[in-house]
Amino acid sequence: MLLEKGPPPSPPPLMPSKGSVPNAMPLKGPGPPPPPQFGARKSMFQTRSATKLKRSTQMPNLFRDIRSMMEGSSLTVKASSVRKVQLGGSTGGKAGLAASLAEMTKRSTFFQQVEEDIKKYSKSIMELKADINSFQTKDMIKLLKFQSNVESILQFLTDESQVLAKFEGFPSKKLETLRTAAALYSKFDTIVTTLKNWDVVLPLGQLLDKIEKYLSKIKLQLDAFERSKDEESRKFKSHNIDFEFHIVTKIRESMVDLSSSCMELALKERRESKAAVENQETMAKPDQKPKESIKMLWRVFQLAFRVYSFAGGQDDRAEKLAKELADEILIENGL
Repeated sequence: MLLEKGPPPSPPPLMPSKGSVPNAMPLKGPGPPPPPQFGARKSMFQTRSATKLKRSTQMPNLFRDIRSMMEGSSLTVKASSVRKVQLGGSTGGKAGLAASLAEMTKRSTFFQQVEEDIKKYSKSIMELKADINSFQTKDMIKLLKFQSNVESILQFLTDESQVLAKFEGFPSKKLETLRTAAALYSKFDTIVTTLKNWDVVLPLGQLLDKIEKYLSKIKLQLDAFERSKDEESRKFKSHNIDFEFHIVTKIRESMVDLSSSCMELALKERRESKAAVENQETMAKPDQKPKESIKMLWRVFQLAFRVYSFAGGQDDRAEKLAKELADEILIENGL
């Protein structure tokens, strides 16, 4: 029939392949919503600071960000970060701002000083690099001296990390390990010196207050050290530093010596107090001073026991004095 000889129907649209999107589809769907009116846009940001919506505040904030970032990441990262926070504008505007920022960075006093340090201390840093790489020791005094020499050079750098990063292969990790080991030994050595030079004088109550407080402090430090001792030791040895852990033993021994000196002072005061009562050289009641003295002896003995527990033992001197102290307390109580 004639109706059957009309033009053939148009072929059906091609189905998109898996994972693809046909170009014509967006034209058939609803268009994107119209941009919000100015008043609506304002309501979206009204909870933020109004000054952030003004272009006049862009540059002050940008300069502040640059100044803070210059002391951290590399210049490339800084320029990239600046471009990321850029709002609107044409491609040419972005390029122009990036060029301006690069020029400002090059002219900055900080950047210039870093470059000057690289040139000025290049020879010293290269020598330092070799010295640190080859350094190894079991002598902590040698370690402290070497560390002091290192710092005498690095202290003049405007920014140590920025300058040293320019010297390929600089042993920064070993440098930090040297610093850690030197600081740890110096801290422990200071504790030993403090304990050895402690002025053991009356009044006994105040003396015990100070010693008990200091004992609590160093106990916390040593407990923390013991928990990380194995890890620290491995780190030190990996950089050829055989740390002298005997310094910890010296701390415990010095604490025992100080405790013994306290016991000696307490026993001496006890004997003098008893002699004064017997010779009636005091205005106190006959039994008042001895009782006060016994309370103080008990407090000294408690300290001695704390130190014993802390140190894990005691020497002959401490054992002898502790026995005398205990005898005085027991005799006074009729035991």
